[in-house]
Amino acid sequence: MARTVKCGLIQCGLPLHEGEGTVQEIKDAMIQKHLGLIDKAGKKGVQILCLQEIFSTPYFCPSQDAKWYATAETVPGPTTELLSKYAKKYKMVIVVPIYEKVMAGVYFNTSAVLDADGSYLGKYRKIHIPQVAGFWEKFFFKPGNLQYPVFETRYAKIGVYICYDRHFPEGARILGLNGAEIVFNPSATVAGLSQHLWKIEQPAHAVANGYFMGCINRVGIEKPWKIGKFYGHSYFVNPRGEILAEGSEDKDEIIISDLDLDKIDEVRNAWQFYRDRRPETYDEMSMLLP
Repeated sequence: MARTVKCGLIQCGLPLHEGEGTVQEIKDAMIQKHLGLIDKAGKKGVQILCLQEIFSTPYFCPSQDAKWYATAETVPGPTTELLSKYAKKYKMVIVVPIYEKVMAGVYFNTSAVLDADGSYLGKYRKIHIPQVAGFWEKFFFKPGNLQYPVFETRYAKIGVYICYDRHFPEGARILGLNGAEIVFNPSATVAGLSQHLWKIEQPAHAVANGYFMGCINRVGIEKPWKIGKFYGHSYFVNPRGEILAEGSEDKDEIIISDLDLDKIDEVRNAWQFYRDRRPETYDEMSMLLP
């Protein structure tokens, strides 16, 4: 019997921008907007759904404004508890990328994973934190410290890699070695240099590791910051590197694809990258600087 899983990605823009409400009002509006989209995904039979990076807020990292610390919350916490009701209602696994507060002054860029019965399975904290023009993430996020967990959900074994992580093949490999069948990469990336890489790196990870990937990006321009336009084009890619479904450039939407997990065995039996690995020759990597 084929193991086919209906998966979905939500890409959307902000309903309220900075200056149009308090940070809490902006956050509440974004959550409410997502609840409607989650309902639509559930009614379409989506079994695993992933939201975009820090889904409940703007991508506030161009600002270096400490007021956005107030939008962070514990994980599990209020938002995961709210979404767990939707997970249970629709028997849907939900990947919830959110701004996490551990204690005063300690914050992570995190993704929680809720199983189809609404239970909290755990979280991944973004490992690689950029600090480049417009993406001042070290101001907001501490580097992740939970390594590369894989979550055994009702429908599939899934891993999470967040945005800038996708530029690093090492973690993508570890997720495969840890048993991931689907890896989700919730992102916030704008037109420019990274757009060329958007459909190169992640299909390459899927091919090199023989798993599916779900790649999510925001849409629109977030005021008042002028880092560029979030260009959408969220997509699913299979272990052969083929795009299965893709979103538009500027539209709020749910991208849905049926993933045939039996393809993983088929592809890995043809391309024996895991058999032919030579980890005993890779020790030098950990000794080389920088």
